[in-house]
Amino acid sequence: MQQKKEKLQVSGSQKTDKSYQGTKKARNSDNKTSRTLDNKASRTSDRKNSRTRQSRVKNKSPGFKGKPSEGKHTSGKSAGYKGSQDLVPAKKKNVQRFEYEDNKIFWCEKCNLPLIGEKCGICGSKGEVLQLSQPADVRFCSPYEQEIIDRQLHSAFGCNPLGDKLILLNKIPGEDKTDEVLVNGFIFGILRFELSKMDYSFEPSLQGAKILLKHAKSRKVELKKTKRHLNGKNVTAESVEAFDSNIKAGDFVLVTAGSLTGYGVSLVDGADFSGLKNLPEPENRTELESSSGARTKVESSTGTGTKVLRIRKIDSSEALLRPETLDLAACIEANKKHLQVLGKNAINTIRGIISRKEYKNLPVYVSFSGGKDSLVVLDLARASLKQRELKAFFLNTGIEFPETVEFVRNFCREREISLIEANAGSTFWEQVGKFGPPAKDFRWCCKVCKLASAGNFDTQKEASSRKGNSDVAYLTIDGKRKHESFSRARIAASETNPFVPAQLNIFPIRDWKAIEVWLYIHWRQLSYNPLYDLGFERVGCWLCPSALAAEYARVKDLHPEMYAKWNAFLLEWAKSRGLSEKFVEHGFWRWKELPPKMLKLAKELEISVLAREKTEDFEIEVVSGISPCRAGGYSIEAAVKGIREKEAASFINVLGNTIYAEDLGMLLVKTGTGTVKFFSNGNLLASSETKEKAVSLFKEAAKQFTRLSRCTGCGICVKACPVGAASLEGKMPHVSEACIRCGKCTESCVVTRYFDKLVPDLDQKLKV
Repeated sequence: MQQKKEKLQVSGSQKTDKSYQGTKKARNSDNKTSRTLDNKASRTSDRKNSRTRQSRVKNKSPGFKGKPSEGKHTSGKSAGYKGSQDLVPAKKKNVQRFEYEDNKIFWCEKCNLPLIGEKCGICGSKGEVLQLSQPADVRFCSPYEQEIIDRQLHSAFGCNPLGDKLILLNKIPGEDKTDEVLVNGFIFGILRFELSKMDYSFEPSLQGAKILLKHAKSRKVELKKTKRHLNGKNVTAESVEAFDSNIKAGDFVLVTAGSLTGYGVSLVDGADFSGLKNLPEPENRTELESSSGARTKVESSTGTGTKVLRIRKIDSSEALLRPETLDLAACIEANKKHLQVLGKNAINTIRGIISRKEYKNLPVYVSFSGGKDSLVVLDLARASLKQRELKAFFLNTGIEFPETVEFVRNFCREREISLIEANAGSTFWEQVGKFGPPAKDFRWCCKVCKLASAGNFDTQKEASSRKGNSDVAYLTIDGKRKHESFSRARIAASETNPFVPAQLNIFPIRDWKAIEVWLYIHWRQLSYNPLYDLGFERVGCWLCPSALAAEYARVKDLHPEMYAKWNAFLLEWAKSRGLSEKFVEHGFWRWKELPPKMLKLAKELEISVLAREKTEDFEIEVVSGISPCRAGGYSIEAAVKGIREKEAASFINVLGNTIYAEDLGMLLVKTGTGTVKFFSNGNLLASSETKEKAVSLFKEAAKQFTRLSRCTGCGICVKACPVGAASLEGKMPHVSEACIRCGKCTESCVVTRYFDKLVPDLDQKLKV
């Protein structure tokens, strides 16, 4: 297979390179990176919990015997079912995002089942609206996730009142895997994976706390009876009747105060509570009524006594779980008519596009990744194309889970579906040493392992003679959905592929939620990737930086040999840059620019994210291809060795206005045609509004970096500069802010004059 990365290497004098410095803010869009530089200060991200509405709680859930699960990590607001607010999320500031109108499902109170349509297919009654946190990609709880919930509830409270009831999970914002746990049409609590301890925790909702209190054996706090408003208040030791000794500071605890019940967060260890209660009485007390009716002096929320507890939510309402436990068959039956409509609409979408005059003679493929969405699309496509040949296309990146590869091949063989598999082989492992680990904001691996293979797909040749009035050579049916993430919220029924020429993608299930996908799979009795039952929400590349840390932890359990290979590379890579094992353990390698939440975590755990400098030969390695940016325009990515960003900062004014954020390890150059970004780990990114301008800007940046690396200190550029902006510091060229970008220093430089010979075949390597 042809490699999709090219190396531009200049031999000669050695320079130093300040490697990975992770104090940067991760963003999907390069424009947001620029804002980070302009602000030059990391903002603390607000964390969202969830919001539930419920005026009365009517009860609860059946057990789901099937094997579903999946979702996509996103953010939003959540409202539960009918009434008062609970687990209220804080909103991120200054962030504009798409708001989904379809942010709800329904709940049949009579059958106690979730509905994807308003009417129940069993009893015929209308379901109650259940508002969901956006983007509302609610799903069934998988068997593994049920085990996690069971373990967390028993560990924290000594009980699990949910048993085998039907549980739904809905993604909300968090530092990693974070889900609302829904039963009986309301939010029972929040399940989080915490990066600080690399383990799960469970926070009950108000309703969840009330149900847990009926069964709990631990983490209980009893307050003295009071008429005082407690929600959101701090409580001192003098207000407490009983405080379980097994409570630790930071634990979520179940709280009672007379007829009031709810939950809060402990501010102290239970073992220290008795000592705090016996401290001398502070001033500024108010009187509260004890459980015996006597008046007792207790500190107010603004008093000076030691605070032991912060109340989250507490009131006098009741909450119960209904005893029914229904099976998967009942859930499918309740939603069967809605599934039929969904399927029919998707089939009509496929047929409507492929039957157009300009497409009717083109080959049709289904992008089959082995995931749940592409599985549904493959089934729908087979139902749509009775008289037309259909093939499945599997892009094997070489770092797929073995379960995924086996499932794709077996499914197609058993169903007699023609399968084309493009395999990147060992490409990732051949290149990772040069580019370093991929990051959420520098996914060079996608270009090398996915787009390169897709670009070599011979369907283009096969269909080139059959093109109609358009440039489309073949059609691909894809399982991309709006509710997976905000970045996919505006996808149309069909789109051309900017990365693969002559391909038109069709998205027949773009409006489906995860729960609808899973109901369809079980209704149609389709076998599915076993990884979904083992704790994975996505089944892409097993070491993908965009995967959740919770999922990556599962790789260690399921495939220790794969985990060990990647972990050994990460540790060696970190060690060579003076970074600790904890830097790797807590997942800091997954960002090139660390977001505020990771900077905060690094500070809390006292983990250094500053890399030490290395000395290497100057070298530029281009990630092949010119990529359309999500925010618009085009970009070219490369890895630069042998130059520190500090050196570049004192010279690169020759290109444009320069902003250097040393604390973020980042250099931003704004030119008249676009931007150039250079990071302390050596990554270089040139972006502009058109392909031609992006290429021109990248070439100029490469030329100036080559000039910097090969400078002989001759001083000709200093003499050529008409405004005195060019100078030499030792033998290193320096260009001040006085530079007017006339280009005379570049024209006079011997290095740039012979740039085409020093870096030959640049156009070919840029694929232009």
